[in-house]
Amino acid sequence: MVKLFEPFSIRTIELKNRIVMSPMCMYQAEDDGIATDFHLVHYTSRAIGQVGLIILEATAVVPEGRITNKDLGIWSDEHIENLTKIVSNVKAYGSKAGIQLAHAGRKATVDGDTYAPSSIAFSEMYKTPLE
Repeated sequence: MVKLFEPFSIRTIELKNRIVMSPMCMYQAEDDGIATDFHLVHYTSRAIGQVGLIILEATAVVPEGRITNKDLGIWSDEHIENLTKIVSNVKAYGSKAGIQLAHAGRKATVDGDTYAPSSIAFSEMYKTPLE
């Protein structure tokens, strides 16, 4: 019996099916972490394609914690409007949205200082982070 396309509940969350899109970095945000039309189209098209649960890509909680300058951000109220548009579209097609909160730590490659639990560089190709 195939259950892939049957509704599925996780506590109080009802998914229309068991298809889940894992978070995948797209590196298409504005330099200030704001989602772009690319994100709106990308995630909306997955909802149209009947994905039950869509997890948005690694989304930085602070600017210096991004993998690159093109990572999505959620550290400022300025991010709310475009992220809200994405979630509204995803919901309009019956899908649910989640988000992967992220901090790259010693693997961050943004300009300026990076921060990690210890001041050990990931490799010789990375900056030594501040603690």
